[in-house]
Amino acid sequence: MTTPALIALDWGTSNLRATLLDAHGHALEHLSAPGGVMKVAPGQFSASLLALCGPWLAEHAVAVIASGMVGSRQGWKEAPYLPCPAKLHEAAHALVRVEIEGAPGSTRHVHIVPGLRCEDARGQADVMRGEETQLWGAGLPPESVCVLPGTHSKWVWLGGSGDVTSFKTYMTGELFGLLTQHGILGRLMTFVQGAALDRDAFDAGVALGRQGHADWAHTIFAARTAGLMGRYEAHRLPDFLSGILMGSEIASALAQGSLRSVSLLGDAPLCERYAAALSQFAIQSQLITQEATTRGQWMLAQAAGLCD
Repeated sequence: MTTPALIALDWGTSNLRATLLDAHGHALEHLSAPGGVMKVAPGQFSASLLALCGPWLAEHAVAVIASGMVGSRQGWKEAPYLPCPAKLHEAAHALVRVEIEGAPGSTRHVHIVPGLRCEDARGQADVMRGEETQLWGAGLPPESVCVLPGTHSKWVWLGGSGDVTSFKTYMTGELFGLLTQHGILGRLMTFVQGAALDRDAFDAGVALGRQGHADWAHTIFAARTAGLMGRYEAHRLPDFLSGILMGSEIASALAQGSLRSVSLLGDAPLCERYAAALSQFAIQSQLITQEATTRGQWMLAQAAGLCD
């Protein structure tokens, strides 16, 4: 029988995912619950973890590592933001330890992975928490660029030794949700569950976003006038707006310098949408499909000596 060596927690805003790993970093079992950081009452993080992983903790005397929003100011215990450029071994030696109250057996702790921070040329601060673990676990090539699509899309530039040199956050996904669900742009739209991407409307949006990214607050209003003027039917407008926002994002990110290729790391359908948008900029993309978060947690735990 394979002996467990680590419990790895991906503890985000909405969900808690746990993986039991063997001595080679391979997954033995998975558990999950809708017990994300925003759903845990103050002082109840230990109870929430025990509700999901109590039997594992009782049976296996192994270390526990966690990454994600569990280390935020709203989480279990705030972990620091390491300055960029940042390397995996630096994060491994900056893990924040917190006791699991009521854990079976002897005293047990969770080791929380720190986030990263950087500043742009204007002194504007940017932060990430959770994505750094994915990046290190993805096995990305040196001197490459990775895009992590999501509610807050991240563009990340890696150095020659795999260190994170800089990154930029774009609130593209959140803006799309706010504009369509709580703004006037959504009044003319209809949403068809499971509908395929409307490439014509999406591509037109990407082209417009690319051209008008410096004037984006005006450019996105085209998603309303396109409906009012009958250019697009209601069910095509969401993809048109999505294209505008992605085109604006990509054009802005390219101010860092031209690119030929990027890696895409995240939800496959959303990554495929980004790949379609990137193709209009003549940028090739590769989808990273492996369990990058768990792999990154294993690498950090090894570097910290937690699996000895």
